[in-house]
Amino acid sequence: MKKIERINTIMRYINNRSYFTISEIMREFNISRSTALRDIREVEAIGLPLQSEVGRGGGYAVLNNAILPSINFSDDEVKVLFIAFMASRNQQLPYLKSRQSLSEKLLGLISESQQEILVTLNETLLFEGTVRNYPDLLELTDLPHPILEKLIRYTLTDRHLILSIEENNVVNSYFVYLLYLYRENNYWQIEAFDLISENLKILPVDFLIDVKIYPAKKPTNKKEVLNKIKQKKNAYNLVITLGQPAIDQFKKYHPSKFSLSYTDPHQAWALLRGFINVNNQTELKETVNWLLFLGEDIKFLKVPKEVNEQLNKRLNFYS
Repeated sequence: MKKIERINTIMRYINNRSYFTISEIMREFNISRSTALRDIREVEAIGLPLQSEVGRGGGYAVLNNAILPSINFSDDEVKVLFIAFMASRNQQLPYLKSRQSLSEKLLGLISESQQEILVTLNETLLFEGTVRNYPDLLELTDLPHPILEKLIRYTLTDRHLILSIEENNVVNSYFVYLLYLYRENNYWQIEAFDLISENLKILPVDFLIDVKIYPAKKPTNKKEVLNKIKQKKNAYNLVITLGQPAIDQFKKYHPSKFSLSYTDPHQAWALLRGFINVNNQTELKETVNWLLFLGEDIKFLKVPKEVNEQLNKRLNFYS
């Protein structure tokens, strides 16, 4: 969070309380004591009236003539926020533990009539994965991979990362520039640019065992990475288009090295690009099996002759 945004948020946080401590500010905004003290001084300089209390457990009292207006939500805004919280249940999303405190703060900001509306919504609406008799139940299987929040926290600091991935009982390290984190078919995936091989990689979060900031990185940014990826597209030796049935098959299963680019707003057609190492017989065989799995609704725009030969051999065998 940028400093200006943090100061504004702290002002809102303070204005909704009659009393707070430095420790609360540090914990709420994940900042050091010196930063918290400096931010509070800036808030006072802006004009929010505070009165400090000395002592080991001392804090700050907010005077009644606070300059900020109280936060008011319309009925529809309250419904939107609460339904969003409800929909996040059982979705393997990060920061689930913070959802409860957010709900409590929301309830503390709204009127009693609005609270009654939320109680009715909570009793009426059920989302996929919710246990009917225990809607607030959050099982261990509903929680995301434990390292996901750490990955997000590091990404907000620096996108140049070292990812340790366990593959076939072997831990491999990837030095990457993280482009996107996305959730597909209930699994979190990392789309990243490999800074060593300069290839685009799709890595599953479920296999991630450690993440660190890459200290010896080359200075780069997202624009430079996307330009390099664009230049590398000419090196792809497999380019195919997929219709809706093939897209549905792709969503059921696809190797982590492949990703789709939709070519129409209805996502009924997609383009797949990738590189296949035809000298690796295991990779060649697995790719051929997967292409057959996609079904008939694919069209090859570019394909290695070795893959084409294996496909024809398999099709002739079954004909």
